[in-house]
Amino acid sequence: MKRYLLEVCCGSVEDVLAAKSGGADRVELNSCLFHGGLTPSIGELITAKKLVDIPIMTMVRPRQGGFRYTKAEYMTALADAEKLLENGADGLVFGFLKEDGSLDEARTKELARMAGSRTKVFHRAIDVADDWKRMLSQLIDIGIDRVLTSGLAPDVFYGVDVIKEMVEFAAGRIQILPGAGVNLQNVNRILDITGCDQIHVARFKSLLDPSTANNRDIFYGGALYPPEDRYDVIDGDYIGKIREKI
Repeated sequence: MKRYLLEVCCGSVEDVLAAKSGGADRVELNSCLFHGGLTPSIGELITAKKLVDIPIMTMVRPRQGGFRYTKAEYMTALADAEKLLENGADGLVFGFLKEDGSLDEARTKELARMAGSRTKVFHRAIDVADDWKRMLSQLIDIGIDRVLTSGLAPDVFYGVDVIKEMVEFAAGRIQILPGAGVNLQNVNRILDITGCDQIHVARFKSLLDPSTANNRDIFYGGALYPPEDRYDVIDGDYIGKIREKI
């Protein structure tokens, strides 16, 4: 039976530990998953590297809301990438676009150069590309190792036909990693249809932290006012079920 590689999207060290316990082969470490994943702290990476022995891909994304960054934001991304690599990141995950949704080749080449022999991943910025075939060709020429994609769809299950086309177009020149909305019910069908040999998964459960119970009127976040007495972590048991299924 073929064994597929399982990557888990993580937003903390606790997520990384849970992903590892569930059988993850690799993790993508972020912060702020609510906004699609931003650059993790150096402390998160250092601690995760001490506690697990699987590859850790690290997000390089200085802010939410698109992929066309100002000069200052790009300088921040470069500084973050340098520190992540210095502290043991096994790869960088990034995406730089121009205003029209085309690839920012200069910035992409610079991050690829910085990563050197370590894994270079272009994230789901490709899902808003003006022309994904042209962009995939550019990424191949630059030397990007892998692309994370939902197949230009809000949910990967609805993008499987495009992902299959991407795999055929890539012809082994770059890895295609399906992700976004993967669950126990659709994971095997996604892999079967696309022909991919790896999958990107995130599944969370809520844990209770009673330390704020003394004053229920206090909120520390924005206008959405999420509950202050709970937080999400990767559901290691669910990840384990996906590991068994694939």
